Amino acid sequence: MNIQNMMKQAQEMQQRLQQQMSDMRVEATAGGGMVTVVVNGNKQLQSIKIDPEVVSKEDVEMLQDLIVAAFNDAARKVDEQLGQSMSGLMGGLKIPGL
Repeated sequence: MNIQNMMKQAQEMQQRLQQQMSDMRVEATAGGGMVTVVVNGNKQLQSIKIDPEVVSKEDVEMLQDLIVAAFNDAARKVDEQLGQSMSGLMGGLKIPGL
């Protein structure tokens, strides 16, 4: 296999992965569903839903913590899905750090 073919295949793989990341939607919740976030594969927040029951002037910190927890859970799920996708694209080849 020549180097140009390998480079072309790598570029095509990168384009497929970038498209997959843009199309991916991951949902995560915190506080038993009181806060729900949706992020894409680039870990950009797409939407957030907050149960009105959790909105309280007296406990803004709890709401902030729930938002952070939901977002962090969604980001972890994105990493897991991308790891699985990369494993599939690489034919099961294990690359440290992915």
